[in-house]
Amino acid sequence: MYLGRIVSVGMNKEKKPFIAYRVSSRSFPNRMAKSFEDKAAIIPKEGYEKDIFENAYIAYNCVKVVNDVAIVSNGSHTDVIADKIAIGMNIKDALSLSLLAMDYEKDDYNTPRIAGVITSNTDESNYECYIGIITDSKLLVEKVKYGAATFISTYECQSPEKVSFTATNSKEAAKLILDEGEFKKFTNPVASVGSIFNGQWTIESINL
Repeated sequence: MYLGRIVSVGMNKEKKPFIAYRVSSRSFPNRMAKSFEDKAAIIPKEGYEKDIFENAYIAYNCVKVVNDVAIVSNGSHTDVIADKIAIGMNIKDALSLSLLAMDYEKDDYNTPRIAGVITSNTDESNYECYIGIITDSKLLVEKVKYGAATFISTYECQSPEKVSFTATNSKEAAKLILDEGEFKKFTNPVASVGSIFNGQWTIESINL
Protein backbone atom coordinates (compact mmCIF):
# COMPACT_ATOMS: atom_id res chain seq x y z
CA MET A 1 0.00 0.00 0.00
CA TYR A 2 1.29 3.44 -0.93
CA LEU A 3 0.77 6.07 1.78
CA GLY A 4 3.01 8.86 0.54
CA ARG A 5 4.44 10.84 3.44
CA ILE A 6 3.96 9.49 6.98
CA VAL A 7 4.03 11.32 10.34
CA SER A 8 4.09 9.39 13.62
CA VAL A 9 4.00 10.86 17.14
CA GLY A 10 3.26 9.81 20.70
CA MET A 11 5.03 7.69 23.27
CA ASN A 12 7.07 4.55 22.72
CA LYS A 13 6.72 1.42 24.88
CA GLU A 14 8.93 3.03 27.55
CA LYS A 15 6.58 6.05 27.64
CA LYS A 16 9.15 8.37 26.12
CA PRO A 17 7.89 11.03 23.71
CA PHE A 18 8.88 10.49 20.08
CA ILE A 19 8.43 11.87 16.59
CA ALA A 20 9.10 10.07 13.32
CA TYR A 21 8.75 10.96 9.66
CA ARG A 22 9.03 9.05 6.40
CA VAL A 23 9.15 10.18 2.81
CA SER A 24 7.66 7.66 0.42
CA SER A 25 7.63 8.88 -3.15
CA ARG A 26 6.85 7.70 -6.65
CA SER A 27 7.29 11.02 -8.45
CA PHE A 28 10.40 12.43 -6.73
CA PRO A 29 12.34 9.57 -5.12
CA ASN A 30 15.76 11.22 -5.48
CA ARG A 31 15.64 12.95 -2.12
CA MET A 32 17.37 12.58 1.21
CA ALA A 33 16.91 13.51 4.85
CA LYS A 34 19.58 15.53 6.60
CA SER A 35 19.68 15.95 10.39
CA PHE A 36 20.96 18.93 12.33
CA GLU A 37 21.06 19.71 16.06
CA ASP A 38 17.52 21.05 16.33
CA LYS A 39 15.96 20.24 12.98
CA ALA A 40 15.92 17.90 9.99
CA ALA A 41 15.31 18.68 6.34
CA ILE A 42 14.24 16.87 3.19
CA ILE A 43 16.35 17.94 0.21
CA PRO A 44 17.12 16.69 -3.31
CA LYS A 45 20.08 14.34 -3.66
CA GLU A 46 23.19 15.68 -5.34
CA GLY A 47 22.59 15.88 -9.06
CA TYR A 48 18.83 16.28 -8.69
CA GLU A 49 18.72 19.86 -7.44
CA LYS A 50 16.71 20.89 -10.51
CA ASP A 51 13.75 18.84 -9.23
CA ILE A 52 12.88 21.75 -6.96
CA PHE A 53 11.89 23.74 -10.08
CA GLU A 54 9.47 21.01 -11.10
CA ASN A 55 7.79 20.87 -7.70
CA ALA A 56 8.42 23.53 -5.05
CA TYR A 57 7.00 21.33 -2.30
CA ILE A 58 9.68 18.61 -2.34
CA ALA A 59 12.25 20.37 -0.09
CA TYR A 60 11.44 21.54 3.44
CA ASN A 61 12.23 21.23 7.13
CA CYS A 62 10.39 18.11 8.27
CA VAL A 63 11.39 18.33 11.95
CA LYS A 64 12.05 21.28 14.21
CA VAL A 65 12.56 21.56 17.98
CA VAL A 66 11.65 24.77 19.79
CA ASN A 67 11.21 25.29 23.54
CA ASP A 68 11.65 21.50 24.03
CA VAL A 69 8.62 20.93 21.80
CA ALA A 70 9.12 18.74 18.70
CA ILE A 71 7.28 19.49 15.47
CA VAL A 72 7.16 17.03 12.55
CA SER A 73 5.46 17.56 9.20
CA ASN A 74 5.58 17.00 5.46
CA GLY A 75 6.17 20.60 4.40
CA SER A 76 7.01 24.22 5.07
CA HIS A 77 4.32 24.38 7.73
CA THR A 78 6.92 22.87 10.10
CA ASP A 79 8.46 26.33 10.36
CA VAL A 80 5.10 28.08 10.69
CA ILE A 81 4.07 25.86 13.61
CA ALA A 82 7.48 26.30 15.25
CA ASP A 83 7.30 30.10 14.95
CA LYS A 84 3.92 30.18 16.69
CA ILE A 85 5.14 27.96 19.53
CA ALA A 86 8.29 30.09 19.89
CA ILE A 87 6.16 33.15 20.69
CA GLY A 88 4.14 31.28 23.30
CA MET A 89 1.11 29.86 21.50
CA ASN A 90 -0.16 26.53 22.82
CA ILE A 91 0.61 23.53 20.62
CA LYS A 92 -2.99 22.73 19.69
CA ASP A 93 -3.67 26.22 18.37
CA ALA A 94 -0.26 26.44 16.69
CA LEU A 95 -0.94 23.23 14.80
CA SER A 96 -4.55 24.02 13.93
CA LEU A 97 -3.98 27.61 12.79
CA SER A 98 -0.92 26.71 10.74
CA LEU A 99 -2.69 23.91 8.87
CA LEU A 100 -5.67 26.16 8.21
CA ALA A 101 -3.52 29.06 7.02
CA MET A 102 -1.20 26.98 4.80
CA ASP A 103 -3.96 24.71 3.41
CA TYR A 104 -3.27 21.63 1.29
CA GLU A 105 -0.48 21.77 -1.29
CA LYS A 106 -1.54 23.15 -4.67
CA ASP A 107 0.29 20.51 -6.71
CA ASP A 108 -1.08 18.03 -9.26
CA TYR A 109 -2.32 15.76 -6.44
CA ASN A 110 -3.74 18.30 -3.97
CA THR A 111 -1.32 16.73 -1.48
CA PRO A 112 -2.55 17.05 2.11
CA ARG A 113 -0.43 18.69 4.77
CA ILE A 114 0.13 16.48 7.82
CA ALA A 115 1.84 17.30 11.11
CA GLY A 116 2.38 16.30 14.70
CA VAL A 117 3.45 18.32 17.74
CA ILE A 118 4.57 16.88 21.07
CA THR A 119 5.97 18.18 24.34
CA SER A 120 8.95 16.64 26.11
CA ASN A 121 7.10 16.34 29.44
CA THR A 122 6.76 12.74 30.57
CA ASP A 123 4.43 13.32 33.52
CA GLU A 124 0.82 12.89 32.49
CA SER A 125 -0.42 16.21 33.89
CA ASN A 126 1.89 18.27 31.66
CA TYR A 127 2.20 16.02 28.61
CA GLU A 128 0.57 17.14 25.36
CA CYS A 129 0.55 15.64 21.88
CA TYR A 130 -1.52 16.43 18.79
CA ILE A 131 -1.62 15.13 15.24
CA GLY A 132 -3.41 16.72 12.30
CA ILE A 133 -4.12 16.91 8.59
CA ILE A 134 -5.63 19.32 6.09
CA THR A 135 -6.88 18.03 2.74
CA ASP A 136 -8.96 19.62 0.00
CA SER A 137 -12.04 18.48 1.92
CA LYS A 138 -11.27 18.48 5.65
CA LEU A 139 -9.26 19.81 8.57
CA LEU A 140 -8.63 17.43 11.45
CA VAL A 141 -6.58 17.97 14.62
CA GLU A 142 -6.73 15.24 17.24
CA LYS A 143 -5.20 14.82 20.68
CA VAL A 144 -3.01 11.76 21.20
CA LYS A 145 -3.58 10.16 24.59
CA TYR A 146 -0.79 9.80 27.13
CA GLY A 147 1.12 6.58 26.49
CA ALA A 148 -0.33 6.10 23.00
CA ALA A 149 1.35 6.24 19.61
CA THR A 150 -0.27 7.10 16.31
CA PHE A 151 0.45 7.88 12.67
CA ILE A 152 -1.18 9.64 9.75
CA SER A 153 -0.31 9.82 6.06
CA THR A 154 -0.96 11.96 3.01
CA TYR A 155 -2.79 9.13 1.25
CA GLU A 156 -4.98 6.22 2.40
CA CYS A 157 -4.57 6.71 6.20
CA GLN A 158 -5.88 10.26 6.44
CA SER A 159 -7.21 9.80 9.97
CA PRO A 160 -4.93 8.97 12.93
CA GLU A 161 -4.17 5.23 13.27
CA LYS A 162 -2.85 3.61 16.43
CA VAL A 163 0.57 2.00 16.10
CA SER A 164 2.90 -0.05 18.28
CA PHE A 165 6.08 2.02 18.42
CA THR A 166 8.80 -0.23 19.83
CA ALA A 167 11.90 1.85 19.03
CA THR A 168 14.01 2.81 22.05
CA ASN A 169 16.32 5.43 20.55
CA SER A 170 16.26 7.98 17.75
CA LYS A 171 18.07 5.84 15.18
CA GLU A 172 15.70 2.96 15.85
CA ALA A 173 12.76 5.35 15.46
CA ALA A 174 13.96 6.39 12.01
CA LYS A 175 14.50 2.76 11.04
CA LEU A 176 11.13 1.61 12.35
CA ILE A 177 9.10 4.11 10.34
CA LEU A 178 11.23 3.48 7.26
CA ASP A 179 10.78 -0.27 6.83
CA GLU A 180 10.04 -2.16 10.04
CA GLY A 181 7.03 -3.24 12.11
CA GLU A 182 3.67 -2.05 10.87
CA PHE A 183 5.37 0.37 8.48
CA LYS A 184 7.12 -2.41 6.55
CA LYS A 185 4.06 -3.08 4.38
CA PHE A 186 3.95 0.47 3.02
CA THR A 187 5.69 0.90 -0.33
CA ASN A 188 8.19 3.26 -1.96
CA PRO A 189 10.26 4.35 1.07
CA VAL A 190 12.90 7.00 0.35
CA ALA A 191 14.15 8.48 3.64
CA SER A 192 13.18 8.86 7.28
CA VAL A 193 13.82 10.88 10.42
CA GLY A 194 13.31 9.88 14.04
CA SER A 195 13.75 11.33 17.51
CA ILE A 196 12.97 9.93 20.94
CA PHE A 197 13.24 12.30 23.90
CA ASN A 198 15.83 11.04 26.36
CA GLY A 199 16.69 14.18 28.28
CA GLN A 200 16.95 15.97 24.94
CA TRP A 201 15.69 15.66 21.38
CA THR A 202 18.43 13.97 19.33
CA ILE A 203 17.48 13.79 15.66
CA GLU A 204 18.62 10.92 13.41
CA SER A 205 18.00 10.29 9.71
CA ILE A 206 18.27 7.33 7.33
CA ASN A 207 18.46 7.42 3.55
CA LEU A 208 17.99 4.59 1.07
